[in-house]
Amino acid sequence: MRKYIIFMAEDGQPNWEERKLQHTGGCTDILTEYYDSSDSPIAIGYRPTEYKQEPEFVDPQFSGATTHQRKGEWEVQRIESYVPDLPLGTNFNEIVICYCIYNPIESPWTLQSKPAISIESFGGDREALDRYTESQKHLTTA
Repeated sequence: MRKYIIFMAEDGQPNWEERKLQHTGGCTDILTEYYDSSDSPIAIGYRPTEYKQEPEFVDPQFSGATTHQRKGEWEVQRIESYVPDLPLGTNFNEIVICYCIYNPIESPWTLQSKPAISIESFGGDREALDRYTESQKHLTTA
């Protein structure tokens, strides 16, 4: 089941003036959003992951990718879930809104590992996996 998860700050949480929409600069209560294809539910107490990029760890092949992650300073306090009466097409089957409070913790930044590539990464399509593997060979021999 594909879910669209929106993490929002509860009313009255601190640092509201720092939470701005990238494209307009307007204030927002949205902290982050996920697209989740797992069957794992989000629970009270969950902390959205924070990401950053440290230039010295950037892989030139993925120059825009993040390099580090940690548990975030926002904690889910309540959850609302909406399942549409009609199918939403192929995008998602459920919308989940997680309301969070600011509750900072000591959480060290850790280096992200490269994702494992498997046949499941290509929806079971062996030919697509083989094409990808072949396209990557020149990158490891250069």
